Amino acid sequence: MVGLSRAGWYYTPRGETAENLEIMRRIDEAYTRWPFYGVRRMTAWLGREGEDVNVKRVRRLMREMGLEAIYPKKRLSVAGEGHRRYAYLLKDVVIERPDQVWCADITYLRLRRGFVYLVAVMDWHSRYVLSWGLSGSLEAEFCLRAMEEALRVSRPEMFNSDQGVQFTAEAFTGLLEAQGVRISMDGRGRCFDNIFVERLWRTVKYEEVYLRDYADAEEARERLRGYFRFYNVERPHQSLGYRTPAEVYFAGGRGGSREVGAAARPAAGTPVALRAPSVPAAGGQ
Repeated sequence: MVGLSRAGWYYTPRGETAENLEIMRRIDEAYTRWPFYGVRRMTAWLGREGEDVNVKRVRRLMREMGLEAIYPKKRLSVAGEGHRRYAYLLKDVVIERPDQVWCADITYLRLRRGFVYLVAVMDWHSRYVLSWGLSGSLEAEFCLRAMEEALRVSRPEMFNSDQGVQFTAEAFTGLLEAQGVRISMDGRGRCFDNIFVERLWRTVKYEEVYLRDYADAEEARERLRGYFRFYNVERPHQSLGYRTPAEVYFAGGRGGSREVGAAARPAAGTPVALRAPSVPAAGGQ
């Protein structure tokens, strides 16, 4: 009656094999170092490292990981039904205060036997991570929850993200528009449009993820909770004049977040003015 076979009804999905998980670990580390590696270059690199894999397999695994080579492309993908794209609004904009621009992105996170996805919402000016979340799939719901949590802390003037379906979904863009937030979206595959959150992923992976061996999502969640508190409150940033993200973000008297708390509020300081990166010319590298 429902058009579902008996075999399909009783089928239990199988996770990736141990061999594929190891290949995905290596792809993740290589992509973190060289985000411009596409499927063919990644396949060639894996072959030089002794992994006997073909292009089709690497393409499938990178797609599963949500990875895509960063470089200007000639054609943008077709948006999903009910999804809208927005123009990139930040070309040559000077970022000079907290809550002027927020951004968000998703990255692959390896576990001992499997993987999860990590999303973070970050203030561009201060690099302060307002919220984050983990999910076993790339469904949009965990990104929406992270955005809702961030909006409990404050509200940005503009929000920038890539054109992933999680951020173009009507529920996500509708939430921002209801708050009066202007929406900006990267040109697909352009590495400089959302570069600050890309730097965040590199920092998180080299300083936390690659030093651990998370058994499961719960361990990853506990470790990351501690790391993001360290990142926000204790870790000085050279680009911020060796102040912490919390010191810069809360310098204007914003209310404390649940993660930071009143003890982390700093003395007021002069913010560092940043300039939003320009969009590279089409066809460039």
